[in-house]
Amino acid sequence: MSRKIDIEALCADKGLRITEQRRIIAKILSEAEDHPDVETLHERAAAIDPRISIATVYRTVRLFEEAGILERHEFGDGRSRYEAASDAHHDHLINVETGDVIEFVDEELESLQRRIAEKLGFRLVDHRMELYGVALDRNR
Repeated sequence: MSRKIDIEALCADKGLRITEQRRIIAKILSEAEDHPDVETLHERAAAIDPRISIATVYRTVRLFEEAGILERHEFGDGRSRYEAASDAHHDHLINVETGDVIEFVDEELESLQRRIAEKLGFRLVDHRMELYGVALDRNR
């Protein structure tokens, strides 16, 4: 489930000043197929511009997160991982052996969650679901 989001454009919409280093970090995040942590972002950014420090990456992801451009996830591996904030809802399945994250949407599950909230006297306004598992087929 790949959703390309132009983070640099979101920065412009929010009025954030975009330096060349922020532009590189935004591009990496926009093109990421995974949910990178700061260290991974730094490796990718430093491969483009070796002058980008890990402190710059930390400051940039914090700025983007505070502006609502990035979402931070804690998938139980002790690392904060990031993805572009999106209006398109999805859930996550985390392979606990590899750390791979699979995004999915299941309308039957969404409907069940709404029904459970209603049965308990609530209207569901948001939720976050993370499933943790191991592959049945060890070749995955």
